[in-house]
Amino acid sequence: MVSSKRNYSGKLLAVEGLDGSGKSTQIYLVKRWLELEGYRVFFTEWNSSILVKKSTTKGKKRQLLTPTTFSLIHATDFADRYERQILPLLRAGYLVLCDRYIFTALARDAVRGVDRDWVEQLYSFAVLPDITFYFRVPLECSLSRILEGRPALKYHEAGLDMGWSTDPYESFRIFQGKVFNEYEAMREKFGFTAIDATEEIHIQQAKVRDLIRQKIDLPAYRRRTNP
Repeated sequence: MVSSKRNYSGKLLAVEGLDGSGKSTQIYLVKRWLELEGYRVFFTEWNSSILVKKSTTKGKKRQLLTPTTFSLIHATDFADRYERQILPLLRAGYLVLCDRYIFTALARDAVRGVDRDWVEQLYSFAVLPDITFYFRVPLECSLSRILEGRPALKYHEAGLDMGWSTDPYESFRIFQGKVFNEYEAMREKFGFTAIDATEEIHIQQAKVRDLIRQKIDLPAYRRRTNP
């Protein structure tokens, strides 16, 4: 089970959702808002550890990754960022913003056939976010957004490694549909805060900010200024 222990003064906020749900746009807007208001903020995104990035890129390019290897590489990436960035900054009293958190792994690894309990145990060292915003959008809407103007889908992004279809777009549709089902199954278990991602960007952002204000004592995270 993912850890729920709180031995730090900071707050952890994460966004999750399908590709094309708009989650990255929303967390960026939250980041800029909090920074401009003078709060202590740190931002991190999925699969961005410098330590692991080269291995991940090479493995994907050569199509060498099995579902379990894929899972372990992403877990290593997350663990590196968690130990070096996320946890230290939570302890330092920061608002830590995550563009995708462990739920991305729980959803995608399960879709690739990796045992759900095993993956959850793999990430059991990680604390649960104080707020997990789940940007919920119909599958067809997310697909049209992600495919609009895009010349080609990447091999793993489209789920072509699973052999569901040789057509990248059909494979992507199947993959995203399965990921959606995994997110839906996690909503109640992990206490996701659902946001209607079909609404206008500014409307979603206003709702997100209101929820943050309600659940977090923001003035406690304002940067100290020298007298």
